[in-house]
Amino acid sequence: MQATEPAATSPVHAPPQPAPTIKRRVTVMVYEFFLLFAVEMLAVLVYLLLTGNRQEPLFQHGLKLWLFLVTGLYFTWCWRDSGHTLAMKTWRIKVVQAGHARLPWRTAIARYLLAWGWFAPALLVCAAFGLHARGEIAIALALGIVLWALTALLDKDRQFLHDRLAGTRLVQLPKIKR
Repeated sequence: MQATEPAATSPVHAPPQPAPTIKRRVTVMVYEFFLLFAVEMLAVLVYLLLTGNRQEPLFQHGLKLWLFLVTGLYFTWCWRDSGHTLAMKTWRIKVVQAGHARLPWRTAIARYLLAWGWFAPALLVCAAFGLHARGEIAIALALGIVLWALTALLDKDRQFLHDRLAGTRLVQLPKIKR
């Protein structure tokens, strides 16, 4: 069980911070995509070197699992360490949980798994209906992403569904005065 840190440093006792706009959060996700692309390219290189670039189905599935784990480690470590990834830091957005100065590992992992709600339903639809063309997959993913983004409009605090389910929230940090 994760112990909370002293209440004085806890975000629950800080003045309430506003939620970032949906547009700002989606912009962060686009920026995150480019940063994550670099991380995953390095992960693919490591995997291919370790496996000798074997192409059997077992190794292809292993690569997918490896990328899932590397991506999960990237996000959960960033959220646990500082409360934000590089993209979130650039746009002054932080993930917090009431009563905790830092996001507990269990919460960070749950948030990562729940965030697959952006993509998993569309991928399941593609698998169920045998959609294999890039255009069909792109349409399914775009529709799924839009529907998931709309969940923030139904939330009183304008949080996405995965944050609500994980017990976390995104907050907009103030500009640093220079």
